[in-house]
Amino acid sequence: MRLFTVKYLTANLLTRLLTCSLIYLVISTQALASTNKYLSHKLAGNTVVISTNLATVTLNAYGEGAIAIHYQSHKDKLPASQLPSFAIKEHAVTSRFVIKENNEQLTLTLNKLSAVINKSPFSISYYQKSNDQENKLLIAEEQGFFSGTVNEVTENPALEGSSTLTKVTKKLAVQGFRFTLNDSEKLLGGGERVLGMNRRGHSFPLYNRAHYGYSTQSEQMNFSIPAVMSSNKYIVLFDNSAKGYMDLAKKEQNILEFSAVAGRMAYIVFSADTYPKLLNNYVDVTGKQPLPPRWSLGNFASRFGYRSEAEVRATVNKFIDLDFPLDALILDLYWFGKDIKGHMGNLAWDKNAFPEPEKMIADLKAQGVKTILITEPFVLSTSSKWQDAVEQQALAQDEHGNAKQFDFYFGNTGLVDVFNKKGRDWFNDIYKTLYQQGITGWWGDLGEPEVHPSDTLHTLDDGTVVNADAIHNVYGHQWAKMVFEHQLKMNPEQRPFILMRSGFAGSQRYGMIPWTGDVSRSWDGLKPQVELSLQMSLLGMAYTHSDLGGFAGGEKFDQEMYIRWLQYGVFQPIYRPHGQDNIAPEVVFHDQETQDILRKFIKLRYKLLPYNYTLAYENSTTGMPLMRPLFFAQELDQKDENYLASFDNASSYLWGDALLVTPVVAANVSSVAVNLPAGVWFDYFTHDNQPAKKYQGGQTINLPTSLATLPVLVRAGAFIPMIDDIQSTQDYDASQLTLHYYADKSVTSANYEMYEDDGKTYQAIEQGLFELLQFSAKQQNNHLSIKLNRTGNGYKGMPKERTMTVVIHNIGQAPNKITLNNKVINNAIWQAKDHSLTVTFTWQHQPLTLTIQ
Repeated sequence: MRLFTVKYLTANLLTRLLTCSLIYLVISTQALASTNKYLSHKLAGNTVVISTNLATVTLNAYGEGAIAIHYQSHKDKLPASQLPSFAIKEHAVTSRFVIKENNEQLTLTLNKLSAVINKSPFSISYYQKSNDQENKLLIAEEQGFFSGTVNEVTENPALEGSSTLTKVTKKLAVQGFRFTLNDSEKLLGGGERVLGMNRRGHSFPLYNRAHYGYSTQSEQMNFSIPAVMSSNKYIVLFDNSAKGYMDLAKKEQNILEFSAVAGRMAYIVFSADTYPKLLNNYVDVTGKQPLPPRWSLGNFASRFGYRSEAEVRATVNKFIDLDFPLDALILDLYWFGKDIKGHMGNLAWDKNAFPEPEKMIADLKAQGVKTILITEPFVLSTSSKWQDAVEQQALAQDEHGNAKQFDFYFGNTGLVDVFNKKGRDWFNDIYKTLYQQGITGWWGDLGEPEVHPSDTLHTLDDGTVVNADAIHNVYGHQWAKMVFEHQLKMNPEQRPFILMRSGFAGSQRYGMIPWTGDVSRSWDGLKPQVELSLQMSLLGMAYTHSDLGGFAGGEKFDQEMYIRWLQYGVFQPIYRPHGQDNIAPEVVFHDQETQDILRKFIKLRYKLLPYNYTLAYENSTTGMPLMRPLFFAQELDQKDENYLASFDNASSYLWGDALLVTPVVAANVSSVAVNLPAGVWFDYFTHDNQPAKKYQGGQTINLPTSLATLPVLVRAGAFIPMIDDIQSTQDYDASQLTLHYYADKSVTSANYEMYEDDGKTYQAIEQGLFELLQFSAKQQNNHLSIKLNRTGNGYKGMPKERTMTVVIHNIGQAPNKITLNNKVINNAIWQAKDHSLTVTFTWQHQPLTLTIQ
């Protein structure tokens, strides 16, 4: 569900939603650093507390490469300034600084990262010790903590029904931090924006807000992350939940500025020698994404929306009858009301449309299909649950202590206060009832919140009362935490599934799966999707994905655009076609050619489950995203002239380490330009009966494509494990495993580790309930050996043995001899037409060596 659908909008409402904007302009700042002077410091546990004449500054070290800084001004005693960190994970363990001091400076060192505090005037600079033992300046406070004012300019229609805009200006007091950048570094970050990968030179709001129907440009969307990642291998995170803005050297050259109207004045600096390690340091502090259930990597049926039980059953049966795998069906707002307006907050089944919901859910589950429900945090004053929510004090309040009421598109409403135990308990009772009915996953919509008046008051569990602006950006974050923790309380063994469109830095630790909002159903809507997912993934939100096929608008079905979007979706974290139902989002409702092309791709998605699930494991243990920018592949050779240029590349990306994907984002394309990282690459979709075409890396190639294929390359030396076709992950069977290896003489050795567990147990990794299948290859001249090994404690239902089919690509001639643990085997098949060798054998998980000569 979304806030609106085109056919229901009045012209005035559409004008309001598409043209209203907020503009933030800093008109004055007052530096505190110039008059701020060090007085003294003390050590409290691992925390360094510095007293200055203007503030108390605390510094904490975390992990191997993160330093958190909190400024508490002596003048600011407002409750919002005392808010806790929402970014830092619960029960985070601090590390110990090595402290050195002289008359001018205080130096705090954590591993290779140092904070150098200049005593007068007070400021902090951050240095990273490189491998050659030199200290490199990463970033430095330019003014440190500052205060100032901002003009907030709101553009609204002048009159009801008018398209003429009028500007309303409001002056706001802000506080924040200013940092000095170097001339050449590039900056990524800010969360969901469509601005290009390098966001240096841009300024934008920090205020989660929906952008309906966006396409190739957007400065403000559903999910702000107040952080930047630099090409100099550091991250700065502004640890503040309030309404604010970021300026990435737009207003002033080489100045990075964060500010907010309220809240905690704090930031965290992360650094490392490599990008994977930098991400690891980031998630060590903000939290790692729990491993999702395996079924979440399957195919979803979703639309705005299914209106009846009969429609749901018919849709699922159509997927099965037409031989399309399916794992989940998502119900939009019609499950609790027949109309768009007037029912929000009921959150109980409309029995006219869904007469037997529990039986329906059970029957779908028997077919391998999970049921996911939309919920929203708004309770209309006309809904059946309004009075109960008021009596239970579940809603955010106004200045008089009453439930805060305001009007928005769906009617007069209140907002559940998820920051308060009473609000959470009331909301959780609803989730409990639905879970007991068989619901497997949750969809939280409108959680920016969509409408959030500034004078709305939220009460924290400790009794602190803050207004909406102070915690706006963490509403969705707190809501996800509530759902996550309650789900585990109801069933500690089941992995939660939580789809949400808004959150904050660190929301990944609550299993949040975000999407990129109400994108235009058009080529222009498809174009920015790689940028959006990469930007979010680089700051922890690795499951960010798009409504495949586009959501908003569209006059008629565009077959080519639809196919290209769903092809790309095979190599994005979640496979979920979704859109307004004037055009069917589901492939089963389209023509046979569309179905025949996409059936192969959706089945490929399922065949790749062992590979994709291993990517999920890597993310949960290290923070590595599933979708990876090309500069990850080029960072080891920073002298390469393509290294900095690769920061701007949102045309291609790596899906794991093995696959290089370039989505087709324009009509009538017969080839795409691909910038190849170093190494040797093979065309993954080479036509049958032909050897895979090989390309040398370090150059730009034009890769041919047709509507039936997607431009995908596979790295020489890559292992890709696959399974046979299945109807849903309920049928997942890793006892029959096909292992592809892409051999090339340029790769003398290669290693790969495949993760397996039961696909559902919460904290299977932490409990050791898994196995790791380890594959390695060595090639010298015409001799290739592939070793297989298995480690791990195992899990319930683990195969005792596996039927292994090893397919080795790029074998130019029939082998003279093939042995398995030194025993000659004769059942291998070499295909001259495509230069592949297939060997099948039974593996009981003992160490094995397959040798080809």
